Amino acid sequence: MSQKQFTIVVGLDYSDHSDLALDRGFELASGERAAELHVIAVHPPLDLAGSRVPKSTLLEAEVAAARLQRYVAHRWADFARERQHLWVQPPTRVVSHAPFDEAGKGIVQLASDLSADLIVVGTHGRDGLARFLLGSVAERVLRLAACPVLVVRPKTIIGEDSVIQPPCPRCGQRRELSSGELWCEEHRASNGRSHIHHPHDALTDESIA
Repeated sequence: MSQKQFTIVVGLDYSDHSDLALDRGFELASGERAAELHVIAVHPPLDLAGSRVPKSTLLEAEVAAARLQRYVAHRWADFARERQHLWVQPPTRVVSHAPFDEAGKGIVQLASDLSADLIVVGTHGRDGLARFLLGSVAERVLRLAACPVLVVRPKTIIGEDSVIQPPCPRCGQRRELSSGELWCEEHRASNGRSHIHHPHDALTDESIA
């Protein structure tokens, strides 16, 4: 019996933060362990009074699907070009989907239909928390999904009022230049008392017993 292809679904809404999610999807679906990638741009549900779908609606659906297909191809070309110095193995398969549905539900439904292994969605950097609290697409996907969800957001500078402190540049330089040391001299004393860590330089049966 052949092993099921690892399948990734990426939600897209043509915004900068969803572009980050698509690039991350390309990264995860490329390489030696290439995966199948499905990109979905959900459009608002159709209000159909009768049982027959109007020709104008069918045309709208075709235009939306064609736009998404061109967009994904363009983004992949940029992704591969920026990494032309590397060997980039493309995903085993890329499929674009442009259904008419509620955004979060449509993404999760596609993942369910495909028995996807991972959903990738983007969220804004500055107001990401507010979007989660107010019922964003990312939050909706997280609540409905039956598989792991990766929420991609741009890296931002941590503000002075944040409970999370920004990374120490001196600690980062020490990790790059020496082996075994995680903290600089200033942080070694404080972190050494409140942060116990053990390196696993060689994972053996004895080291993890």
